[in-house]
Amino acid sequence: MKRRDGEAKIAHPQQDALSPGDKDTSGHPMPKQTTDVDRLVGIRITALRKARGMSQTALGNAVGVTFQQVQKYEKGQNRVGAGRLREIARLLDVPVSAFFEESEPRAKTQEDVFGFLSGHGAIELLRAYAQIEDEQMRRDVLALVRSAARLAQVREVLPPSDPA
Repeated sequence: MKRRDGEAKIAHPQQDALSPGDKDTSGHPMPKQTTDVDRLVGIRITALRKARGMSQTALGNAVGVTFQQVQKYEKGQNRVGAGRLREIARLLDVPVSAFFEESEPRAKTQEDVFGFLSGHGAIELLRAYAQIEDEQMRRDVLALVRSAARLAQVREVLPPSDPA
């Protein structure tokens, strides 16, 4: 590249990509820090991967990384690059936007769903429910689960009774 003053500019792509604030006091590039958004993306990758019944190894192989790298993505320890996130979205059959918060009111509902899906046994419960073909049986199972949830709430509110 030629500069206006006639001197050739030497390209330093690593330095060009960094602003002065991205360097430590010795002038070395500082590592990028993960953010809450990176952790949110990781939680959603986990939930969607499990919903598809896919292992970390299978997802890693499909996108060209190790299962350890997938673990780091899912824990929010490493950022997922745009191209890789697009490939993960394609494999999980969701739009890339599924990994990010929305500013609409339904974003809170989506966050609740993703939080629920990351809970122990949630995916297995949904899979088992989906296998029930009889509509009345589905209604009965749903009524049973709702009753169990109400019972759990009552137990949390009431002090334990003394069996004496």
